[in-house]
Amino acid sequence: MSDIMEYKCPNCAGAIKFDSEKQKMKCPYCDTEFDVEALKSYDEALKDEKSDDIKWEIGESDTLDNNENIAVYVCKSCGGEIVGDKNTGATKCPFCDNPVIMAKNFSGVLKPDYVIPFKLDKKGAKEALQKHLKGKWLLPKLFKDENHIDEIRGIYVPFWLFGADADADMTYRATRVSGWSNSNYTYTKTDHYFLTRAGKVAFEHIPVDGSSKMEDDLMESIEPFNFDEVADFQTAYLAGYLADKYDVSAKESIERANKRVKKSAEDAFSPKGEGYATVIPQKSSIKIENGSVKYALYPVWILNTTWNGEKYTFAMNGQTGKFVGNLPMDKKKYFAWLGSLAAAFGALTYAVAWLINYLM
Repeated sequence: MSDIMEYKCPNCAGAIKFDSEKQKMKCPYCDTEFDVEALKSYDEALKDEKSDDIKWEIGESDTLDNNENIAVYVCKSCGGEIVGDKNTGATKCPFCDNPVIMAKNFSGVLKPDYVIPFKLDKKGAKEALQKHLKGKWLLPKLFKDENHIDEIRGIYVPFWLFGADADADMTYRATRVSGWSNSNYTYTKTDHYFLTRAGKVAFEHIPVDGSSKMEDDLMESIEPFNFDEVADFQTAYLAGYLADKYDVSAKESIERANKRVKKSAEDAFSPKGEGYATVIPQKSSIKIENGSVKYALYPVWILNTTWNGEKYTFAMNGQTGKFVGNLPMDKKKYFAWLGSLAAAFGALTYAVAWLINYLM
């Protein structure tokens, strides 16, 4: 624990002091007051602050060397040369267009435990893009008219699935707001609380992207995948699609898995919805038991489009159809919109001022 302690105002984050006249702690910036007794629990929590204890059982496949290099294969159908990297697991022949699967990348310790088969096809991905563009009034009109799809790829993306029982000890800062008024004034009262929650929660199949080629944030944006529809892995599911074996190991994925476990635990124990106006996590201690990691392939459609020399990437969950992707913004429309808001606010301010003067 740190040798320095500071009490911060939960309202404005300013340093609070003891007010000898009122015998209370008081913030000199926003005038919020606190009973001294109410801060005892904060001191105790700092004294008993615990560190995280998160450990995972990692399989032997994690010890393999995953450095990328070029791999060359010969198509059995036409004899053409297929060039990929060592992580390529499924692709198609550039000469005869036949699907090919590099079985060695999915055999032995490299064999995935599960696969979720594609449920939506390329046509569905195209339709999802057009639906995604509708209603975006700040989108440049020319983007809708002139952008073209460079490629659509159906890819089985490698994921590590983390599961465990978590023993959590959480603290939160919360507020409740109440108000009343009389003939002269309106009053607002804000009560501040320091809350502690502890218990156990089980996590299953927390996905962490195992491919360096895929942006983690993009992959998380198309979650969730429905694990109820998972199948035991078979290479047949890969035919006609692209697939890579993982190049980010389970050990390298632990840090991201830990963050997701902690965030999920904070949400699970959060007192939000219990009448509090605000709830802010303060401290969390997570101890993992029975940690396990499985390897799976999940279906993803990747669409790349080009407009004004810039590339835009979209992703669609190949099972559920959830679609995400960034879009360009028409700056003229945006600033015109800001101008209209400013004009409306100015007109409202003038009307209120006029009404006040009229009633005085």
